[in-house]
Amino acid sequence: MRGDGIGAKGAQEKPVVRCGMPRFDLVIFDCDGVLVDSERLIVRLEAQIFRERGWPLTEADIIREFVGLSDSAMRTRLSELVGEQLDPDWDAEYADRYRAALATDLRAVEGVVAALDEIERSGLPTCVASSGSHQKMALTLGVTGLHQRFAGRIHSATDPGVAAGKPAPDLFLHAARSMGGAPARCAVVEDSPFGVAAAIAAGMTPFAFTGERGATRALRALPGPAVRTHARAARAAGGRPTGHRRRPITTGTAQSLM
Repeated sequence: MRGDGIGAKGAQEKPVVRCGMPRFDLVIFDCDGVLVDSERLIVRLEAQIFRERGWPLTEADIIREFVGLSDSAMRTRLSELVGEQLDPDWDAEYADRYRAALATDLRAVEGVVAALDEIERSGLPTCVASSGSHQKMALTLGVTGLHQRFAGRIHSATDPGVAAGKPAPDLFLHAARSMGGAPARCAVVEDSPFGVAAAIAAGMTPFAFTGERGATRALRALPGPAVRTHARAARAAGGRPTGHRRRPITTGTAQSLM
């Protein structure tokens, strides 16, 4: 059910003056954990479901093994971990529990609306590229009031032409083609190691959004900046060269992407 299920505030920042060409032509946002705070709900529910089935997987295990994967990739990995071949619809009986959790408790990630406002004022195009299905995103983005904002610019690993999900680059390349963006001029805001690896494989610039939980060991091992808030991701992306090793960033998602 992975694809269809799931800051610290900085000090006052001085205005940043930029001139010349924007660093990016397109900003691609992951959905779960970046736009909507669904992963905390999904991880908690999956841990409950796994306990009910007698599978000894903790919330930490779920975050490490599955966050960012498509349904099919999660099923393959889960089958390996639990030692049984799971059917494609193994989790169908839990669909109502996933929907109830998302419909009741889901909210937009803190700071994302303000970051999107600033990016849109700059004229920089945005889109969504997620491992989840369009049906799932209609729910999660709809509940949080973000679906209409991205209407016509929502891309899924279930789309035709996406042969493989993250960490393969297919989804992000599909999104860039659909939006008319060159991969080298695309920024990707992601919260999972699989997503960051997919962005790198696509030749794009990744920004690892860590949120309140901070960077995991897997995220720290990947190149590029880690950012705790959308404000920081925005400023961090504009004016720093790519390819440096990950380190804390103390500046603010909108301004750095422009």
